[in-house]
Amino acid sequence: MNLTKGKMASLGLQHVLAMYAGAVIVPLIVGASIGLTNEQLTYLISIDILMCGVASILQVWKNRFTGIGLPVVLGCTFTAVGPIIAIGNNYGITSVYGSILVSGLIVVLIAKFFSKLIKFFPPVVTGSVVTIIGITLIPVAMNDLAGGEGSADFGSFTNLALGFGTLIVILIIFRFGKGFVQAIAILLGILLGTVTAFFMGMVDLSPVAESTWLHLPTPFHFGTPEFHLTPILTMTLVAIVSLVESTGVYFALGDICDKKLEDKDLERGYRAEGVAIIFGGLFNSFPYTTFSQNVGLIQLSGVRTNNVIYTAGVMLILLGLVPKIGALTLVIPNAVLGGAMVAMFGMVIAYGIKMLTNVDFSSQENLLIVACSVGMGLGVTVVPEIFAGLPESLKILTESGIVIGSLTAICLNVIFNFRKKDQSNMTDSEKAA
Repeated sequence: MNLTKGKMASLGLQHVLAMYAGAVIVPLIVGASIGLTNEQLTYLISIDILMCGVASILQVWKNRFTGIGLPVVLGCTFTAVGPIIAIGNNYGITSVYGSILVSGLIVVLIAKFFSKLIKFFPPVVTGSVVTIIGITLIPVAMNDLAGGEGSADFGSFTNLALGFGTLIVILIIFRFGKGFVQAIAILLGILLGTVTAFFMGMVDLSPVAESTWLHLPTPFHFGTPEFHLTPILTMTLVAIVSLVESTGVYFALGDICDKKLEDKDLERGYRAEGVAIIFGGLFNSFPYTTFSQNVGLIQLSGVRTNNVIYTAGVMLILLGLVPKIGALTLVIPNAVLGGAMVAMFGMVIAYGIKMLTNVDFSSQENLLIVACSVGMGLGVTVVPEIFAGLPESLKILTESGIVIGSLTAICLNVIFNFRKKDQSNMTDSEKAA
């Protein structure tokens, strides 16, 4: 597809809108939970969006030391929300950023070693992980479609009509549109949904009026970072878990882009993620990981060029520098975003299933790996309080369906398939012995 500057901008904006809500919700939750003022919260949201752009460009730009070189969009990881709140309330916000800085440095140092673990991620694992990611994101989409969790009009007919109407518009455009129009079906659906919501009196323009025109990032905005062992260990574990999540996304994108990933590619990708985390610590933002919702968008649009992600990265940086422009995306009603997310997140599930078609399902072991990992991921997502009685240090592994589902797939693959592979490489005499 020949992309003009206008088309490139539209596709880039589509990626920004796809990840914006997920990126903004983390600073909103964290800021409210650790008692930040409105001024501090404004900085936190702006710098988070700016650093999402920097981190994405850093990951897409493949060079000798960093960058996976795939159309990856990075955003702050949801896995870190609980630990950051706990550290902030127990040790203070400066300890949060000290632990983020050290965890990023550790990721950079272990990137080469972690990339050697590629054998732990065969299709049965990566396909399961991508499927789990999509499944665990669907509740987020449905909550938004109904008006946003905790909203006074949650599940109202108006929200449902707007959300499902947006989804239907996207499907119609995708069915009857061709070429570029089909590629930006998600963006057009969101725009039409927002215009409809405006005439229904559901669009609040006050965030645009109240925000400033310029906001410059400053290192250590919240003070000199402090370093405590427990927070450092906690954030390091969060960072490693994020690498596991990112690995599934890397392989999904590698498959979509017809690129076979090698150890060196993964090493550069992990190292770029570590550098992004360090930047997050320096400018008082968050740890970053790959955003799977954008994988679904790439699959839907069929546009796989890195230039679109570069464009999205520049847009995110500009949004972070100019809060008034960034606030325009806040006027999109939750129901409209939710309707679009159903298509995008559902596409992530579909792609995970497609990856699983490469698995030998004549093997009962592989069936069991998929069954248990997807079951655990969905189970924890639906019943998050199941592990509420565990110690805080273990909750990092158990409170996320993505994390526990991914770890289940990895561990079961080692138990069921590694011994079998070792035996297949042995000679007859060695087997007899």
